[in-house]
Amino acid sequence: MAKERLSVVVTRRLPEVVETRLKELFDVTLRESDDPMSREEIAQAMKGADVLVPTITDQIDARMIAQAGDKLKLIASYGAGVDHVDVQTARQRGILVTNTPGVVTDDTADMTLALILAVTRRIPEGLAMMQGGDWKGWAPTAMMGGRISGRRLGILGMGRIGQAVARRAQAFGMQVHYHNRKRLRQEVEEQLSATYWESLDQMVSRVDVLSINCPHTPSTFHLMNARRLKLMKPSAVIVNTSRGEVIDENALTRMLRADEIAGAGLDVFERGNEINPRLRELKNVVLLPHMGSATVEGRIEQGEKVIINIKTFNDGHRPPDLVVPGVM
Repeated sequence: MAKERLSVVVTRRLPEVVETRLKELFDVTLRESDDPMSREEIAQAMKGADVLVPTITDQIDARMIAQAGDKLKLIASYGAGVDHVDVQTARQRGILVTNTPGVVTDDTADMTLALILAVTRRIPEGLAMMQGGDWKGWAPTAMMGGRISGRRLGILGMGRIGQAVARRAQAFGMQVHYHNRKRLRQEVEEQLSATYWESLDQMVSRVDVLSINCPHTPSTFHLMNARRLKLMKPSAVIVNTSRGEVIDENALTRMLRADEIAGAGLDVFERGNEINPRLRELKNVVLLPHMGSATVEGRIEQGEKVIINIKTFNDGHRPPDLVVPGVM
């Protein structure tokens, strides 16, 4: 007798090749529009499905997990971050949680360097000038930016992405400094030519560019608060391709407006897609719509990881990307 196919609900549109493969393998309910599901729709899906495939914009909190049906045994999240899922509560209910780590490391690191260059070389200002028809021709003192070679880069969070940023920064001739919860092994430090700072305050006050590459956890919320932002040099630039909640966005906006920080490149924001309107107005700020991991290759690989996690679970084995509370 054939094994009954798993019931899987996907909360957002995924690349077509991923959706096609999901349909081949499982009894899957796909999202017809690319609008996010409402909390009510997700709660309803969790009552009848074996597996839920949410994305990082879906908040799967304790209250929602409490409403899940007895069938739900796996939350196979599409994305590396898991701060949107109450993993502890899920495990207490016997629901496993998986994610898709490591897939978008290079894509996000590429975007970090792109933002550093965009801010320091004033690329969006030049683009706006050209598109507005305001360029009057080359001049020796026009649109002068800064050279990144020789500058000190401080990396906050030296995991996979932080290390990938460090490797790229090396190639650009930057001096790599970092602060991390745990110091890297000596041989890794040597490979990256990276200097470790136990004190984040001391590192922040000395670097020319600060790159945020740590996850959002209770301990990293507003890690870059007003006090710490004020330690930065007025000539320094801050770039964030990780999580918006790590920076006190209001404090950052005030300091950018007052020229107390030279510039910022932000791909993520503290309140999701609600961007501080005062931040939009600033010429020394580059804002992107959370596209650090948005490559065709990366999105498909994420989908493949979701499928492997579900299939491995369905075969009675431990999913390769199982998220364990306390190890996050």
